[in-house]
Order: sequence, then structure tokens, then C-alpha cells
Amino acid sequence: MEQPNLSYIASMSGGDKSFEQKLIDIIKTELPEEKRIYFSNINANNFKEAAENVHKLKHKISILGLEKSYDVAVTYEHNLIESSTTGKEDFESILQIMTEFLETL
Repeated sequence: MEQPNLSYIASMSGGDKSFEQKLIDIIKTELPEEKRIYFSNINANNFKEAAENVHKLKHKISILGLEKSYDVAVTYEHNLIESSTTGKEDFESILQIMTEFLETL
């Protein structure tokens, strides 16, 4: 599985380390709550709401440089809209990898 990185954040910042840190801090703050809401919805079989949660989380996946994982999330979001949880395990692995990466920053 691919690993998160800060290359996209660095390219957006133009070398502004303060901006980079602010963006990282926002992601570190928002990700746990977005994950909590996603897991709550998926455990309650609220597929439409879970698809909306995945949609929001896709942006963080992209910002952390996870291009292949972004495609996994797109497919999973579509599956949830169709009331299918195909791709759930892969998506949740991505969330775990992101969480572990952010803990190192």
C-alpha cells in the first residue's frame, strides 16, 4: 500500500513552512472527527451518509499524496451510494495509514 507524504502540501505552500504546519494541524484536528462520523454511519448502515463522509475524506487522502488510495475512495463512495460496502476494508486501511502518518508529524 502506498504511503502518505507531504509533497502536495509542500507544492501548495511555495516553501511557507507556517502554511504547511497550519494545513497539517487542520487535517490532524478534522480527521479523527470525520472518521468517527464515518464509522458511526457505516456501523448503522447509513450508506448515503457514509458516502458523504467518504467524499469529505477523499480530499484529505488527496492532500496527503495518496493517489491510488484516492481512486479506491472514489470507487468505495460510489459503492456506498449503491448500498454496497465493497471496498470497505481497503478504505478503512487507508484511514488507518493516514492516522498513523499524522501521529508522526
